[in-house]
Amino acid sequence: MNRMNDTSLLWQVFGSATGLTRYYPAAEWQNKQNKVDLYDVRRRPWYVQGAASPKDMLILMDVSGSMSGMPLNLMKTSVENMLDTLADDDFVNIVFFNDTAETVGCFKNLVQANVRNKRELKNAVQKMTAKGVTNYTAGLQYAFNQLLDTKNISRANCNKMIMLFTDGGEDRARQVFKNNNTTVRVFTFSVGQHNYDISPIQWMACNNKGYFFEIPSIGAIRLNTQEYLDVLGRPMVLAGSGYKQVQWTNVYKDALGLGLVITGTLPVFNLSKEGGKQNQLILGVMGVDVSLDEVKRLTPQFRLGANGYFFAMDPNGYVLLHPNLLPKVPNFQEPVTLDFLDAELHHDKKVMIRKNMISGESGSETFETFIKSVDERYVDKAVRTYTWTTVNSTDYSLALAMPSYSTYHIKAKKKDEHSAAEDAESLLRSLSEPIGHVFIAPREFCKTVQKSENNTEFLLNFLAELQKNKPDSENCESDLVYNLLLDSSITTKLVETTWVNVDRQGIGIKALFVTTDSGITKVYPNSAAAEWDEALEPYNASTYKRSLNNNGSVYKPPYTPESSHDNFTGSVLASLAVEVTIDGKTLKPAVIGVQLDQEAWTTKFKFLATNQTGEAPARRMCGGLGSCEMDCEASVNELECVLLDDGGFLVLSNQDDHQDKIGKFFGVVNPGLMRALYSFYVYGIVTSYDFQSVCDPDTEPRTDAAPRGVHIPSIANLLNLAWWTSAAAWSVLQQLLYSLTFQAWLDPVPVMAASESNKEKMLCIMLQTQYFLNKNVTSFRKLQDCGNCSRFMHAEKIAHSNLLLLIAEKMTCNECDNRPLSQEEKLSEGPDQCLLAQEPRFRKGPEVCLDADNFQEDASDCGKGSMLQPSVFALFILPLFTLCLLGPAAPYIS
Repeated sequence: MNRMNDTSLLWQVFGSATGLTRYYPAAEWQNKQNKVDLYDVRRRPWYVQGAASPKDMLILMDVSGSMSGMPLNLMKTSVENMLDTLADDDFVNIVFFNDTAETVGCFKNLVQANVRNKRELKNAVQKMTAKGVTNYTAGLQYAFNQLLDTKNISRANCNKMIMLFTDGGEDRARQVFKNNNTTVRVFTFSVGQHNYDISPIQWMACNNKGYFFEIPSIGAIRLNTQEYLDVLGRPMVLAGSGYKQVQWTNVYKDALGLGLVITGTLPVFNLSKEGGKQNQLILGVMGVDVSLDEVKRLTPQFRLGANGYFFAMDPNGYVLLHPNLLPKVPNFQEPVTLDFLDAELHHDKKVMIRKNMISGESGSETFETFIKSVDERYVDKAVRTYTWTTVNSTDYSLALAMPSYSTYHIKAKKKDEHSAAEDAESLLRSLSEPIGHVFIAPREFCKTVQKSENNTEFLLNFLAELQKNKPDSENCESDLVYNLLLDSSITTKLVETTWVNVDRQGIGIKALFVTTDSGITKVYPNSAAAEWDEALEPYNASTYKRSLNNNGSVYKPPYTPESSHDNFTGSVLASLAVEVTIDGKTLKPAVIGVQLDQEAWTTKFKFLATNQTGEAPARRMCGGLGSCEMDCEASVNELECVLLDDGGFLVLSNQDDHQDKIGKFFGVVNPGLMRALYSFYVYGIVTSYDFQSVCDPDTEPRTDAAPRGVHIPSIANLLNLAWWTSAAAWSVLQQLLYSLTFQAWLDPVPVMAASESNKEKMLCIMLQTQYFLNKNVTSFRKLQDCGNCSRFMHAEKIAHSNLLLLIAEKMTCNECDNRPLSQEEKLSEGPDQCLLAQEPRFRKGPEVCLDADNFQEDASDCGKGSMLQPSVFALFILPLFTLCLLGPAAPYIS
C-alpha cells in the first residue's frame, strides 16, 4: 500500500524485537564466503535510534580481585558490545570500582556516544586490571553522582540508567538507592561462571525498574547486552499512538547495497491487554529508507556550477549530501557521522551557521573562506555565500553554498532538428578529424543512454540516442543536452579558427585544452588525448575547480610523491577561467589552458631569470657573503632559482638534479629553503583532519589474556620435569572440575568471523597539511643567518598567477634547520577527545522524551537468575580421583 501511494519509496523494512527482519521489496541476502554472518537488525543504527528515546547511560564495572581472569575479559567484551548499542543521541560514561570508584578514562562526565568517544572508552576499558575488594556503595554512589549532576553538562536528559557488571556479592547498597534513586533505571549483569550469590544484584534491578541478565560465556554477550532496549521501549508502548513521531536517523550504509541512506522510523507496539493490563512489549521498529543518491538526483547540481553545492544537517551537526561526505569503508556498521565543522576548513562564521541550522533558524552569510582542492594538495581563499533554512516536518536543515559567479548560468536556446544535428556532427568529427579530441562528462544526459567506462564508447552511445530521440524528449535532460551541443559547436570553432594557427613548438606548448561547464573537454591536437589524466567530469576536476576559484592563471605540476625515486614524467598544466559578462552579470562558463613542454620551458626559465634580458643591464650581485652574479644560468653552481606554485610544489628549476623532482613538495627537495619561506611568512599553513580515511588493520600481535584459572607456564617451568608431573595433573584436574561440577562450560568462540574481519580495512584519522602563498607578500628579500654562514634570498610573486619565483644563494654550512618538511597526509590520533569533551559542540536532542518518569509501568518482569548447581557426586568423587592420579608423595629431603 505504501509503495502504491508513493512510487519513490525504496526499501521498507520491519525489524522485530526478536531479531527477525523483513524487507519489501524482497531481495537476495548477500553472504560473504567463509564468513560467519553476524547481522542482527537490533544492532543496526536505524533500529537503535527508533526503539527507545535517548539514553543517559552510566556503565559501572566491578574490577575487584574476584573478577580477574576470564570474568574480566568477558566484562570488557560485554562493555564494548554495550557501547555499540548506543547512538549519537545518547550519552555515556564508564566507571570502574573496587575499594573506590573512578572513571575509566579521561572523561569526567557523560559524553556523547559518537564513534570517536566510544572508541576512546573502548581503549580505556582494555587497559583495566582486577584487584582489591568490592564496594558496591562506593561504585553506585559515584554512578548516581555522575547521572544526577546536570550543571553545565551536555546530555540526553532522558532515560537515565546504570549498567552494573559484576560477579555478584552480598551487599545490596540499600541506603544508596534510598538516598538517590527516583528516576534512574538499574540493569545488572552477572558475568562469568561462579557460585556467588546473585540475589543482591537481582534485587537492585528489580527494585529500580531495570532487568537482570547473566553472561556466563562469550556466546551470551551479544544477546544480553542489547535486550535492555525492550525495557526502555515500555514507556513508548504505554504512551500510545498519540506520542508516535517519525525519527530520522543519521547517515549510514545500507545492508542491501543502496549505499548511503537515512531512515525514517516508527516503533511498532503490542496494544493488546493481558488480564486487564496494558501490554508493555515493543514488537519492533518499522523503517523507510531514503537513498542519498536519489536525493542528489532531485537537486539541480548542474545549475549550481562546479563550486556550488547543497548540504543538509541533522540536530547533531552531522552533514548529509555534502560533497566532502565520502566514506570509504564499504561495510562499516556505525552511522556515517561527519560534523559540518570537520567537513570544511574552519571559519568562525561556520560555527555560527552550524548553530543556527541546528536551532531551526534561517539566514544567509557571505564571507571569504579557505577551500580545499579536490586532490587535497592545495587550499584557495574564495568568497562563498551560505544560505540556509529548515526542512518541513523533519529535524533537518538545508543549506546552499555558492560563489558569486555561479548565481547565474547560461541556458542554451532550443534548436531545430537541423541545427542540433550539425552540433552533434561536430562531436562525431572530433573522434576522427584533427579538430581536437572531445571528452564528455559521464552525466545522465538521457536515461536511455548506455553507460560505459570507455568515454569514446559513451560518446557514441550518446550520439546514437540523439539520432533516435530529440534532445527535449522525456528521456533526456534537455537543458544539459542543448548546453553540451552549444559548447561542442563553440569549441570546434575555437580549434578551427585559432588553435590550428598556434606555433606550439615555438612557444613550448605540447597541447591546448578547454573544459566547459556543460561537460565538454576538448584537447588539441588529438594525439594529446592519450595522456590526458584530468577527471572527465569538470565538477570533480581539481584544475577546473581551482581555476574558477582564482582570478589569474593556475599552474599545476603533475604530482610526485615525496618518497618517489622515479624520473619525472608528465607536463605542467597552466589554466585560466574564462569570464563572461552578460547584462552586468559575471559568469565563468569555461576554463582554457595549455600543457607545457617541460624541457623547453626549463630552458626559457633559465634565460628569463638572467641579466641578459635587457640591452645594457646593470650587473646585479648576490648579497650576503657571496660574490656571485644574480644570473640563474651563469651562476647555476652558486644560485638556486626555482618556480614554486602556491602549494609549495616545484614547477621549474635551474638545477639539473631537480629535473626529476618536478612536482615534489619543495620541503622535501630543499627543506632549509622551504623552512625559511615558512618562517618568514611567505607561505602559510592549514592543517585539518580527514576522519573518513581507511587503513590496513593493526598487524602487531595482540596479547589476549588466558581463560580464567589457566596458568601460563614460564620457561623454567617448561624445563622442569617435576613441574610437568604436578602441573599436568593439576591442569587435567582443573578442567575436569569445571566440566563435571558445573553443567555449563565456556561456549566456543566464532573464530572465523573475528579473524576474517580483522583483514578488512578499518577507519583511521589522517592529518592533512596544505601550504598557501600569503597574499600580503608580493616581494621578499631577506638575509638568512645560520651562524657561521648566511645567504641572500629573493622571492617575487608572479603577477596574475599562483607562482613564486625564488632566487637564493646555496648554503655553505649545515647549521640551519634542514629537517625535511612533509605535505603528505599522515596517520594521526586525531584531536584530543578529552579536551573536546570539556567543551562539546552545540547540538539539540529529540524534543519528545518517553522514559519511566512519564508513565506507570509494570516492572515485575525484571529477569530471572539461576545459581549454578554443583554435582554432589562430582564433589565427593574428585578428591579420590586426585589421590589416585597424583600417586604417593615423594619423600621430603631436608
